Amino acid sequence: MPIKLDKFRKLEEVQIRKTRMADAASELKYIPFESFKIGQKQNFGAYEVTEEEIIEFATKYDAQFFHLDHEAAKDSLFGGLCASGWHTCAMTMSMMVENMDLHGRSLGSPGIDCLRWLRPVYPGDILSVQMEVLDTVPSKSRPNIGVVTNKVSVSNHKGVVVMEFTSKGIFKKLAAGLKLES
Repeated sequence: MPIKLDKFRKLEEVQIRKTRMADAASELKYIPFESFKIGQKQNFGAYEVTEEEIIEFATKYDAQFFHLDHEAAKDSLFGGLCASGWHTCAMTMSMMVENMDLHGRSLGSPGIDCLRWLRPVYPGDILSVQMEVLDTVPSKSRPNIGVVTNKVSVSNHKGVVVMEFTSKGIFKKLAAGLKLES
């Protein structure tokens, strides 16, 4: 059975992304803990949601009728085909990684809290992210790192917030040998 062209393109895109990240691993730019200030905001991303991607994700990970069948979804609570909340999380993470490629990254994350799916995400929506720093706490047990807590809001192209959560990121401190770029 021949591979569909779309599947080949997706496999090619994944391979390009893996290669890019592997090549860049030795040149990763980290954001210093000291650069975060409470109240600081950052807006980024423009992820266009497609019907094909909604169905593909749902087929693999969240096979509910309102994520799979356009006609059946009309009779659902959502009134039409919509993305899984977990798919919305994955699209958000994709935008966050792209933003990290541009501005720098953390050392990792111990997780998220208070995840809320506030509105459905439909085909044709264009998602963007706003992150607001809520807190910065130097580690007591590891003096070379600190934890930054962010409120993450994801909005559609109409400005409607569709998802929110609180995330924590671990960042290296300048005293640990990290230098600010000029």
